[in-house]
Amino acid sequence: MTPVLTRRALCVGLAATGLAAPALAQPWPARPVRIVVPFPPGGSTDLLARRLGERLTTSLGQTVLVENRPGAGGTAGADYVAKAPPDGLVLLMGVTGSNAIAGSLFRGLPYDPVASFAPISRLVSAPLVLVVTPAMPVRDLAGYIAAAKAAPSSITYATPGNGTSMHLTGVLFEQMAGVSLVHVPYRGSAGALTDLMGGQVQSSFGDFLVMLPQIRAGAIRPLAVTSAARHPLLPEVPSMAEAGLPGFEATSWQGLFAPAGTPDAIVQRLHTEVRAAMLSEDIRDGFASQGFIIEATPPAEFAGFVAVETRRWAEVVRAGNVTAN
Repeated sequence: MTPVLTRRALCVGLAATGLAAPALAQPWPARPVRIVVPFPPGGSTDLLARRLGERLTTSLGQTVLVENRPGAGGTAGADYVAKAPPDGLVLLMGVTGSNAIAGSLFRGLPYDPVASFAPISRLVSAPLVLVVTPAMPVRDLAGYIAAAKAAPSSITYATPGNGTSMHLTGVLFEQMAGVSLVHVPYRGSAGALTDLMGGQVQSSFGDFLVMLPQIRAGAIRPLAVTSAARHPLLPEVPSMAEAGLPGFEATSWQGLFAPAGTPDAIVQRLHTEVRAAMLSEDIRDGFASQGFIIEATPPAEFAGFVAVETRRWAEVVRAGNVTAN
């Protein structure tokens, strides 16, 4: 692990940013750190933030709290952090929607998903999985595409809502497969899964963590995962690329951000501690068992990834004429 920054080295880094002298009076962090989760408690983003916060409380020697600020598809919490002081004491647990898709989807977004943040680390990623009801007479991706081409705009797919990564993945699928599907948005994953299992909708581009138990129970049939390769928890299910759509890849991800202008010394210190936490045996194995891929990427790599993701999804939104409502 990279050695913990000394007080002198950190102060030099802070001084280079032009922060006022009082900020240099004590080594960082001198006060509790808050991780803002832009969703209600109980979801995977919230769980990840709380597990990470427990580890950081020990390694930083300061309390790390989780604060839930849900609303507007994750953009309310993201906006709050974007406007917070750049002192490393307020962080964002950002996701694909709030930090890659929102900029092209919502007009008048009060923050810039790229310029308003200092990326610290992409923490985890996970593929989505295309599933169908057992009543739908298709057994593989080729059959699904053939059915969609034979009867355009007849196959329904459920998602947790307009503008989510699941919705945009469905739009990307339509574009690459040359088909037209019917999007059925819900207010969250629970409603989408309930109606899928009840036969009210035929298919779904679903969250891997949500769909996995029902796949294992035989309640729904998986056709393909959206990652570039097969997933270790569903080794029998091919990737989209393997099943007939070369180049198809779409994953949901979660990462830690600070407000833009946060001193690089703080960003690097946070990354060092975050990486150690994510690679610790209990966090690594715990989240891997739920289908997540541990990333723990460095700040520069994460920044480049977010920029690429933002451009990529903006093109999907534009080409698909996607709106948030």
